[in-house]
Amino acid sequence: MKKFAGFLVVLVALMFVWSSAHAKVIKMNLNCIYGPKSIHTLGAMKFAKLVKKYTHGTVIITVYPGGSLGFKGPELLRVVRDGQVPMSDILMGVVSGSEHVFGVSSLPRLVKSYKQAWKLYQAFKPLYEQAALKWHQKFLYAAPWPPSGLVTKKAIHSAKDLKGLKIRTYDKNGAEFLRLLGANAVSMPWGDVYSALRTNLINGVLTSAESTKNGKFWEVLKYFTTINYAYPLNMVTINLDYWNALSPSQKKAMLKAAKETEKAQWAYSERINGEDIKIIQKQGMIVEKPNKKFDEEMDKAARKLIDKFLTKSTPKEKDIIEKFLK
Repeated sequence: MKKFAGFLVVLVALMFVWSSAHAKVIKMNLNCIYGPKSIHTLGAMKFAKLVKKYTHGTVIITVYPGGSLGFKGPELLRVVRDGQVPMSDILMGVVSGSEHVFGVSSLPRLVKSYKQAWKLYQAFKPLYEQAALKWHQKFLYAAPWPPSGLVTKKAIHSAKDLKGLKIRTYDKNGAEFLRLLGANAVSMPWGDVYSALRTNLINGVLTSAESTKNGKFWEVLKYFTTINYAYPLNMVTINLDYWNALSPSQKKAMLKAAKETEKAQWAYSERINGEDIKIIQKQGMIVEKPNKKFDEEMDKAARKLIDKFLTKSTPKEKDIIEKFLK
């Protein structure tokens, strides 16, 4: 009897191996808008590797970094919806013009820690999933950028210290936030930032410690103020036609890979933020926390932008955001 039972186990295992080897292999491209060493591109590569592992090689995802497929910005929801790319990494705030709720994680100073950012994400995740479905796609996972700080040539202890400074920022909210505090917001390609700092065309940057490290800004700037401006999310979605073409076991495997990737990416983002702060300090930068006065000034400016966002929000969105404002 034991020999027969053992035979059955071996037979089932052989049948599984045979079926996996002969299963139709599905191949998909995953569009990534940042370079190959970016935190989110590395996450996409990890996800692709896990999907291949958990589907036993029946789903192969090829990651294309740096927007090399030709799609980089506000068009990404439409691009995935129309199947021009099966999957994409998308900075949520960039597509908030198409779907309002995706602008939540880019709101200034709504949350001020990774713990709060995670709670906000969990509260809004069902709404993100619904919004993705409206655009004919399945929401797979999302992870944050390290929080943006103020990188400047002089110490910033109040809004008065920002008056007249030319600060490079990366989105509309950031530009309006800085203007409300008295600075002149400047938009320019990332590749031009270092030379603009060296030639005094700009006086500072609103960016993360990660980007400060990568840009070697200690060579042209002195201070990094940890203002916890925002924890903006990047999400990965898949076109519903491609999703529905997967077998139940392949879908289950992809969701397992997505869950593991998301957990790892949140932890990685927080870890490298702490490591990067130490690195830029070792390079001579002075890292400071904002004092109470500056905190209050920034919260006042941020509240104006949040209130403006709320005027276009649904009752459910308002209810969640207002809980985080208390």
